[in-house]
Parts: sequence; C-alpha cells; structure tokens
Amino acid sequence: MSLLRGESHAFRQALLKSERLRIHILLVAVAVALLIRLLRTLAAWNAENASALLWIVLCSAVLVIVELAVLHAIRLAMASERLLTHPVWLINIFLETCFPAFLIAFLSSPSLAPDYRALVNPAFLLYFLLISLAALRLNPSICVLCGFTSMVTYLFAARYQGWSLQGTLSSASLFAPQKLVVAFAAAILLAAVAAALVAREFRSQVEAALREAETRRKMEHLQHDMEVARSIQQSLLPKSMPQVAGFEIAAWNKPADQTGGDYYDWQALPDGRILVALADVTGHGIGPALLAAVCRAYARLSFGQQQNGFLKSMEQVNTAVSADVGEGRFVTFVAAILGPNNSEVELLSAGHAPLFLYWLKHDRFEKMEAQGLPLGISPDFFSEPPRTLQFTTGDLLLLATDGFFEWANASEELFGSDRLENCVRASRDKPSAEIISILYADVLRFAGGTSQKDDLTAIVIKRM
Repeated sequence: MSLLRGESHAFRQALLKSERLRIHILLVAVAVALLIRLLRTLAAWNAENASALLWIVLCSAVLVIVELAVLHAIRLAMASERLLTHPVWLINIFLETCFPAFLIAFLSSPSLAPDYRALVNPAFLLYFLLISLAALRLNPSICVLCGFTSMVTYLFAARYQGWSLQGTLSSASLFAPQKLVVAFAAAILLAAVAAALVAREFRSQVEAALREAETRRKMEHLQHDMEVARSIQQSLLPKSMPQVAGFEIAAWNKPADQTGGDYYDWQALPDGRILVALADVTGHGIGPALLAAVCRAYARLSFGQQQNGFLKSMEQVNTAVSADVGEGRFVTFVAAILGPNNSEVELLSAGHAPLFLYWLKHDRFEKMEAQGLPLGISPDFFSEPPRTLQFTTGDLLLLATDGFFEWANASEELFGSDRLENCVRASRDKPSAEIISILYADVLRFAGGTSQKDDLTAIVIKRM
C-alpha cells in the first residue's frame, strides 16, 4: 500500500506545505538546542565538553544539509504538482531518527555507568520531538514507521553502550537499567501511535477544509457562470417595445432564479405587421433558459419568412423544438400579430393558457384557452386556426405566465386568476407598463414575504 496518497492537487499541496512546516520547526529546534549546548559548554569549558560540542555541531550540520535537500525537493514537487517520491520520505525518516541515536551512541558521558548512558542522554528527547512533528506529515502510517525506526535506532544505540536483551531478561529488579531501556523504547512506540491518531485527525480536518474550499470555489464559479448566463439572457430580451399606431404594448420579466425559462419577444414581419410573443419553458434555471433562447431563435427564423402563414410558422417552430427537447420538457408559446391603424389582433396559443381578454365596453374578462398543444409535445403540431380579435378603445390583452396566479402566500393560498382580473380591472385606465407594475405589486402584497417559486413574465397589449 502506498505510504502517501494525495487524493487531489489541493491535498498534495497541503501535504507538501505541512512537511515544509515540519522541517522548519525541526531546524529551529535544532538551532535552539545547539545554542543551549554552546552556552553550557562556554559556562563549563573543558576539553571533553569542547570535543562533544564539535561532534554535535558536525552531526547537526549533516542533519541540516539533509533537511535543506528535502526542502529543495519539496519546492520542486510543489512546482511540478507532484508528491515527493517514496525513497525521499524513507531516507529522510531514517536519517532523522539516526541523529539522536548517533548522539546517544557516541556522545554519552563516559563518567556514567554504561547501563545508564542510553537513559540519561538528553538526545533521547529528540525522539519525541521527531515523533510529535511526524503528525504534520498527515499520514498515520508514516508516524508509526517513524516510531518503529526511532525505537530500533534507540535500541541499537543502547546496545552500543552496553545494553543487551539477555541482561534485561536475567535482571530481577523492575527498575533495572536494562529493563528501563525497554520501557523507553516502548514509550517511543507508544508516542508514535499517539502521533498517528493525531495525524489521522489532522488529515481528516485538512481534507474537510479542502472539500469545503473546493465546494466554495465551485459555487463561486457556478455563481459567476449563472451571472454571465443571466446577462446573456437579459440581453436577448427586447430593449424597448414596438410602437404600433393604435396600440400600447408593454412587457416585463423576472426569473425565479438568476436565469429562467420565460421570455418575451417581438419582431417585425415581412408584411409590415408586428408579432409579439411570450413563451414559458417547463422549469426554471439554466436548462430552461437555454431552451428558451433556442425557442426564441427558431421563432424569429420561422415567423420571419414571408411565405409562411401564422399556423405554418408555428408548426415549423414546433418541429424544431421537438427535435431538441428531452423527455418531459415542453414549451408553452403564445403569439399575437397586430398592425398599425388596424383594430384586429390575430392570436395563436400553443399550450399557453389562460389568456386574459378584457372588453372595456362590457367591463368583463374572457379567459381564452390554447388552440394547440405545447411545443415539443409531438413532432406534429395539432392546433385550431388562429383567433382574430376585434379591439375597440380600452380593450386589452394580458399574456402572463402562471408564476403570477400560482404564487402562494404563507397559508398556501394561490393568488389566482380572479385576483389577477380584479387587479387589471382596477388599473384598466393606466398605461400598459403601469398595469404590469400594479399587478406585480399586488402579487407581492398577497404573498406576504413568501419566496418567488416560478418565473414571472407578462405582456399587455392595449387598444388606444
């Protein structure tokens, strides 16, 4: 099994940074220990202390060179986005644990009895420093390996000073130095197990933090993409509405998310009339927004052809949309055609209903159903002929998506078509754009703070 395995680029970088920090701490600790030893030697200067200091400096220099080489390897690994190779880790662990073993084996005081030299040498404490720092390697296996290597090198150093396993077994006293050496070795291994547990916890925390950071980065990236998609979708909506003599036309859109499946559009037809369209793709979000943009393009292409009639153009749009939508997706689409100085409005709905007609003379609403199936339901478009409406002054047509009358309040009561009609009737004398604003304000008041669940789009065509 691999000793070190980075699950991601971020984790590999974190692992290398943690190892770099471990080496920096070790180098500082060695420097502090050397300074203390120097002060101690100067305070009690003699040939023995001076010789010991020299050997400690030389051993420390070798350790520092090894650690600097590993630091260089870490820099290269970070630049190449790879981990250190296993031999580098293993050699580093072995050489580090040999450092205190060498000091114990060759720099113990000769004035002490051989059995006690491996027990009282301060270099023994370096093992616990190395093992505790091993937790920064974020790998429990490495900690155990470091502990096992430390235990073995310590026993070899003790053996060099005169300790033997046979003497340990033959000793009757529990506190005999031979048995204390074994106890010290066991303490090293126990410390390694504790470091392994700490390393496992460190690793889990680092991985959790990296996952959170990665999730946050993806969310920020998604947020940016959604903002771009929203700006693109908003740019597809008309910057202004057409000016048609005898009519006043206004439109408005507010998606439930940053992008939505509703859109409105208008285009000048080859015969000089104006087509005003509204579409509602099932769902809301980025998927329906893409389908809405595609539907808009198909509609502009089909209705812009001179030879096509109203119904024929709608059939072409349906054929194109059917080839693109997946199962369970469809588009409700309604279009109105009107011309200047002409009171007629030609209306055709593919699955979009109800359509709200207000006749001022009779002060009544007529809710009109769709003539055909929604776009994308079938490759063949089944529909009744378009309906021709005769408008007089004050009459108006409201094309609205169901986000208006299906918005529910805290009691889960829907705004409904009746409230919509009452709102439009009360504001019938207002300009078309103001009627939509009043309608939206009434829906907000009724909702009482509940969130918008569906896209909102409305078109008002009013005879002047």
